Amino acid sequence: QVQLVESGGGLVQAGGSLRLSCTASDTFSLYYMGWFRQAPGKEREFVGAIRWSLGNIYYGDSVKGRFTISKVTEKLMYLQMNSLIPEDTAVYYCAGTPIWGISVSSTSDYRYWGQGTQVTVSS
Repeated sequence: QVQLVESGGGLVQAGGSLRLSCTASDTFSLYYMGWFRQAPGKEREFVGAIRWSLGNIYYGDSVKGRFTISKVTEKLMYLQMNSLIPEDTAVYYCAGTPIWGISVSSTSDYRYWGQGTQVTVSS
């Protein structure tokens, strides 16, 4: 069982930046790690993902050019969020999967999830 813990959420003004962290108890079995977000009353949305061993990175259309995923260590991943807008307000979740052939944007393909961290962007 892999435990994932997010941190770094908070309140920021529009145009500002935040960096989220995801710390994993173990990534040996994981092929992909990803970030998702969920706003009140909306479905969970794909933010981005990284193929853990090779470093291939994928982004959702709504965050391309503003957010950056990085692998810092074997157990630590960042989500750097720049040029934040109120529509980015959501609970952000870190996720991981040991499955190789997945659709990186599909929540159902991820086995492990963190508890989430709230990001609020004020206008």
